[in-house]
Amino acid sequence: MTPRTRAAGALSRPALGPVDPVLGAIVTALIGFGIVMVYSASAVEATVQMHDPHYYLKRQAIFGVGALVTMWAVSAFDYHRLRKLTYWNLAFVVLTLVVCISGLGHSGGGARRWISLGPIHVQPAEMAKLALVMWLAYSLEKKAERVTTFLVGFLPHVIVPGVLMLLCLKQPDFGSAVVLAFLSFTLMFVAGARIGYLAIGTFLAGGGAVALVVTQSYRLRRYLAWLDMDKHRQDLAYQPFQSVMSFGSGGALGLGLGRGLQVLYLPEAHTDFIAAIVGEELGFLGVLGLCAAYLVIVARGVRIAVLAPDDYGSYLSFGISTMFGVQALVNLAVAMAIAPAKGLTLPFMSYGGSSLLVNAVAAGILLNISRQATKMVPVEASSERSSLAPEQSPA
Repeated sequence: MTPRTRAAGALSRPALGPVDPVLGAIVTALIGFGIVMVYSASAVEATVQMHDPHYYLKRQAIFGVGALVTMWAVSAFDYHRLRKLTYWNLAFVVLTLVVCISGLGHSGGGARRWISLGPIHVQPAEMAKLALVMWLAYSLEKKAERVTTFLVGFLPHVIVPGVLMLLCLKQPDFGSAVVLAFLSFTLMFVAGARIGYLAIGTFLAGGGAVALVVTQSYRLRRYLAWLDMDKHRQDLAYQPFQSVMSFGSGGALGLGLGRGLQVLYLPEAHTDFIAAIVGEELGFLGVLGLCAAYLVIVARGVRIAVLAPDDYGSYLSFGISTMFGVQALVNLAVAMAIAPAKGLTLPFMSYGGSSLLVNAVAAGILLNISRQATKMVPVEASSERSSLAPEQSPA
C-alpha cells in the first residue's frame, strides 16, 4: 500500500455520495450540443453523399444516447474493480491495434485506424488512451515506494506506452501517439518520478517526433504547407485554411445556428473540424463557451483527483482529466491553424461512436470516483456509532 492509501485506510473510509453535479451536467450538455452541431455541420454532405440530410444526425443521436447510458452506468460501478481488468484491457487494445496494421483494418484517408464490424467502425487508438491511463494508475500505485527508481519506476512506464505509440504510428496515427506520450509523462510526474528521468525522456521523445516529421515526406509537406497556408490553400492546407475562414466569418456572435456557409467548402466538417462550425455559427462567444466547458471539466477532474480516497483513484482522475484536456486543446489548436493537422477528435462533440463511447466510459469513471470522494467518514466515529446499543442511541 502507498503512504496515501495507508493513511486513507487507517483514518477514514469513503462513503458513497452523489456524483459531481457540475461535471455530470457539463458532459451531458456537451453530448447534446455535439449532436446538434453534427447535424448542422453534416446536413449538406449527408444530402449529397447519402441522399439523406439526417443520416449523420440519426447515427450521432444513437451514439449520444448510448454514451449517456454508458456514462451513468459506469458511474455506479466501483472503480476499484477496474484493477482486475487492467491487463485484460491492455491486451485487448494491443490485439486490436495489431489487427488494424496487419491489413485486416478498415482504411480511410491513407490510414488503417478502424476495425469494421458491419456498419460500425471501431477505432482502437481511442480505447488505447483510456487503457493506458488505467494501466499507469494501477502500476504507479503498486510501485509507489520505488517510483523514483529507473528500472522500476521509470523504464516500464516508458516501454508499455512506447509499444502502444509504435502501433499507432504504424497505422499511421501521429496525433494519438503524441497524446499517449503526454499521458505517460504527466502521470509519472504526478506520481513523483525523478524530474531528471522525465526531462531526458521528454527530450528524446521530442527529438523522435521531429525525426518522424522530417523523415516522412507526407508529414513534412503537411508541416511546410501549414507554415505557408496562403500558398497551399488549394492543396495540402485546404482544410485548415477553410477552417480558419469559418472562425473569421463568425465574428463575435456568429451567423446563427444552421446558417453557416463553410459547410459547403470545409471537408469532413462534422468530425475533426466541428469547432470551426461552432465558431462560424455561434461566433467568438460560442467558442469561448466551448473552451470554458472543457476548462471546467479538467478543473473538476483535478478536484476529484485531489479528493480521491486513494492513489489509484487520484491517478485515474488525473489521467482522464489530462486525456480530455489535451485532446480538446490539440483539436482546437488544429482547427484554428495554431498547430498542424493531427486528426484528433473534439471530446463529446465530434462525429463518431468510438471516441464518444470511450470518453463516456472515462467520464463515468471520473463520476464514480467523485461519489467516493464526496464524504470521508472517520472509521473511529463509525465504529463508535455501530457499537452503540439501540437504547444508547441519541434521540
